Amino acid sequence: MSLLQIHEPGQTPAPHAKGAAVGIDLGTTNSVVAVAGADGIDVIRDARGNGLLPSVVAYTDDGVLVGEPARRVLLDQPDRVVASVKRLMGRAATDLATLGGTLPYDIEPGKAGGMVRLRVGGMVLSPVEVSADILRALRARAEAALGHTVDRAVVTVPAYFDDAARAATKDAARLAGLEVLRLVNEPTAAALAYGLDKGAEGLFAVFDLGGGTFDVSLLMMEKGVFRVIATGGDAALGGDDFDRKVAELFLAERKGAVAEALDPSDAKLILATSRLAKECLTWQDRGEWAVEIGGRMTRHTLDTARLEAAIGPLVDRAIAITERTLIEADVTPADVAGVVLVGGSTRVPLVRRRVAQLFGREPLADINPDEVVAVGAAIQAELLTVGGGALLLDVTPLSLGLETMGGLVERIVERNVPIPLAQAQEFTTFQDGQTAMAIHVVQGERETVDACRSLARFELRGIPPMVAGSAHIRVTFAIDADGLLTVTAREQTSGVESEVAVKPSYGLGDGEIERMLRDSIVNARDDMARRMMVEARVDAERLAAAVAGAVAADGDLLDEDERSAIEGALVAVRAAIAGVDREAILVATEALERTTAPFAQRRMDRNIGRALTGVSVDRLAAVIDTPAAR
Repeated sequence: MSLLQIHEPGQTPAPHAKGAAVGIDLGTTNSVVAVAGADGIDVIRDARGNGLLPSVVAYTDDGVLVGEPARRVLLDQPDRVVASVKRLMGRAATDLATLGGTLPYDIEPGKAGGMVRLRVGGMVLSPVEVSADILRALRARAEAALGHTVDRAVVTVPAYFDDAARAATKDAARLAGLEVLRLVNEPTAAALAYGLDKGAEGLFAVFDLGGGTFDVSLLMMEKGVFRVIATGGDAALGGDDFDRKVAELFLAERKGAVAEALDPSDAKLILATSRLAKECLTWQDRGEWAVEIGGRMTRHTLDTARLEAAIGPLVDRAIAITERTLIEADVTPADVAGVVLVGGSTRVPLVRRRVAQLFGREPLADINPDEVVAVGAAIQAELLTVGGGALLLDVTPLSLGLETMGGLVERIVERNVPIPLAQAQEFTTFQDGQTAMAIHVVQGERETVDACRSLARFELRGIPPMVAGSAHIRVTFAIDADGLLTVTAREQTSGVESEVAVKPSYGLGDGEIERMLRDSIVNARDDMARRMMVEARVDAERLAAAVAGAVAADGDLLDEDERSAIEGALVAVRAAIAGVDREAILVATEALERTTAPFAQRRMDRNIGRALTGVSVDRLAAVIDTPAAR
């Protein structure tokens, strides 16, 4: 179904315009760079014809090695090598997965909540710096092939990468000397690679299972416009997890494995062996592999049946997420016109069988699933530099909003809304004379702030002193084409403004987005009850404060019985507020309103009388007779 010409090893690519931007798939296991030429797309390959650059970096005494040379160092000096660093982008140390209680990384204790840092080769490096070294290697490969400087790129990211991980990816590109023209979601890039923008119509599913992340997206193709109608995924599900399952099998077979201590270097070695076993079993039924830990060698036989039994629950997770995404979009598998496979882990026979069973058709796989994302990125790079082509409309993976009174969330941007976007809502002040407002930006699907993730806090200062509720403060959420968020608050009368570019210090933890969505469904009824309770309490507090202020200002309008009744009603409201019975709060609030109604009428009469003092009957009649008054 591909409408593109992709050059194979040994072919002579067409000449490229000097300064052409490249497309980069910065992958967990492997990375790829491609460029659009006069006759099609070139995946830029090394001298041996390999388009894949292993996402492995070694820090040796002789310098930095990337790719296959780094893999070779892994066998002798695993403490100097970092692999699968994409899983760490924008994350804290507490987010890392473990292998038998041992991390395959040597972690540097750092600032609480900050991005993880790794000790490797006598240095302390962040995932951004390691990723930058991979991007430098890709840039060097492209420059050697094209014969000129490459300094612009479209870089792909998983659809479920949060704002911190996206920002970290852009930072890595900047360190590598690359201007990021745009971050494109991997499923959208894959759809571009298949030419789905060129005449294809209908609903397509992109099933993207890479080394570290899983995404599934439903894209509606209509006259060259890509509209992502739903997306789902797991930020910590991929081929690396398959490798861990194989490693667990091997470790369980080693005699004395329970007492065997694994350090990070041992973990890296056994994961490398497990990855090799998994890859071999994609084209053969069984094999034997050696594992050496602590100077002791053991041999292990693995066949397809045992592999599939081990990784079956992980594949089930991906299929379950896909089914949920279909339900959210209110479509059935039969509504899907085609399924695109992306990511090296879709080569696993079990994965392909389960996808075919779910959708009732064989998926599209005529473009190398390891290269398809980079191909799409190169097409997008050409569209951005040359012009024309498809319009990409990606979506927000989670809802965004603000904290309001009582710790409630007011959603401004719902999940699965197309981006780029700018959406705004007006808020007002709570107290008389309020000159500043604290703004708390949150992300998630729950009704209360404590159940969502905090993204940023900032203050709007300089609000003119006004009566509570008179200020008009417009808060705008702007999300650019890369999925990065900026929040602006502006007081409409004075024009005072403040904004924040949301850039959290680290990303969502493993599976946190999926957990947020699942919790929002499971707790929907309790969340709504809690929200209604908080709203009733906030309304009661406002009324009680207003009544107390009125009594202090115009208490002379009350006789002793009225004052006593109002004070009793206030005590009842405050007691109800301190409790957890919403109905009791509503009853007490209504009683206070009834009790204070005559007092409120007398206050209004007094204020009208004060306003009319000294005004003649003729002048008043003239005012009433004006068109504005009528």
